[in-house]
Amino acid sequence: MRTHVACLFVVGLLACTASRTGSSDALDDAHEGAPLPFIDDDYARALSEAKAKGVPLFVDTWAPWCHTCRSMKAYVFTDKALARHAGRFVWLEINTDLPSNAAFQEKYPVEFWPTFFIIDPKEEKPLVRFAGSATVAQLEKIFEDGERAYRGDAQGAEAALARGDALYGANKPAEAAEAFSQALSQAPHDWSRRGRTVESLLVAFWGAKQFEPCARKAIEELPRVPRSPSLANAVTMAIGCASSLPGENPQRKELLNALDAKGREALAPPLIDMPADDRSGLYEAMVDARSELGDKAGSKALATEWLTFLEGEAAKAPNPDARSVFDSHRMLAAMILEDPMRAVPAIEQSEKDLPNDYNPPARLANLYRALGRLDDALAANARALTKVQGSRKLRVFADRATIQAARGEKDAAVKTMEEAISYAKTLSEAQVSKRQIESLDKKLAELKAK
Repeated sequence: MRTHVACLFVVGLLACTASRTGSSDALDDAHEGAPLPFIDDDYARALSEAKAKGVPLFVDTWAPWCHTCRSMKAYVFTDKALARHAGRFVWLEINTDLPSNAAFQEKYPVEFWPTFFIIDPKEEKPLVRFAGSATVAQLEKIFEDGERAYRGDAQGAEAALARGDALYGANKPAEAAEAFSQALSQAPHDWSRRGRTVESLLVAFWGAKQFEPCARKAIEELPRVPRSPSLANAVTMAIGCASSLPGENPQRKELLNALDAKGREALAPPLIDMPADDRSGLYEAMVDARSELGDKAGSKALATEWLTFLEGEAAKAPNPDARSVFDSHRMLAAMILEDPMRAVPAIEQSEKDLPNDYNPPARLANLYRALGRLDDALAANARALTKVQGSRKLRVFADRATIQAARGEKDAAVKTMEEAISYAKTLSEAQVSKRQIESLDKKLAELKAK
């Protein structure tokens, strides 16, 4: 699981959507020859099939802007090793930015991307709600945990884990954290679910806004977690928790320093065998942590290492869509280094290779704006705006207003934000929060005041 705060947790205007016309061509064809028979965006059909077959329903909730979601599609769900599991569940993918999927999100709220649900079709009750990425091996453990919960035959630590999963699925993160903690206390030292349970515990702490317990529990549990993707992901999550503590919290700096040391250990040789997107998430968290600690030189040095890593991974990608997984982090690292041009050629290539994907022009608009190329920025934003829909469209509107304001076009910027607010009010509250609309209102007021 890779659930760094900057991309997966934030549901507001600045979060890191779309019909099939808003996704890439490669994503359109993702199911052709795929090992798992996913149904697209049809909960009623998938639920009916699961009831008829007497098996649980596995749901991948994703969004086209989510690089971790795309990494799962490009590197994990395409793995032929998953084919042997095809009959264990009915498989469903839900694009959370489609307005037509609002009813699913009202029933099963999503706050982190991606989130995987395993649902009992008889009661439409979540048995497992797992946030973030997973390797094939991690997915197989989730499959086993979901089936065990469906049968109701878990015992000991596994029973506490199942209880935590159910509570988190019922949107009760504080109670879920208690159950996950109980599972860890009951389990033997070499328990095969320890890493997975630590990850789930930290996510539950985050959902309950218990940021200090999240960071402290991570420091306590990390020495017991094998050197694995779970270890790296837990560090990433814990840094996000520590960074979310108020600046005046006297423990914040101590916790960030301790977790930065854990992150250095996780990145050091021997390298952990984990998805490149997960390693990138750890880099991102550590760059943020060093910046929070006031170590700007250290933050930039690590950002340079991060960007070099991303460029190497992109060069090895098997196809344009897999390469685009790294675009958002390449842009972010380049902006941190104050060298936006370093990311421009790659994202321009993504726009050529993936003409139906709004993400490349949306990213180029921000890069061009940073370079002072405001005409190019406005044109790129316009291209993105013709392809995007759902809540992500609000971000593109807000970016457009920022570009217009930079061009001295105050009236146009105000009009753009008014259009964004009107559009937001047409969307379901399950897809656009009150906080997002408040953020749009605030931006509009600031523009009018200038």
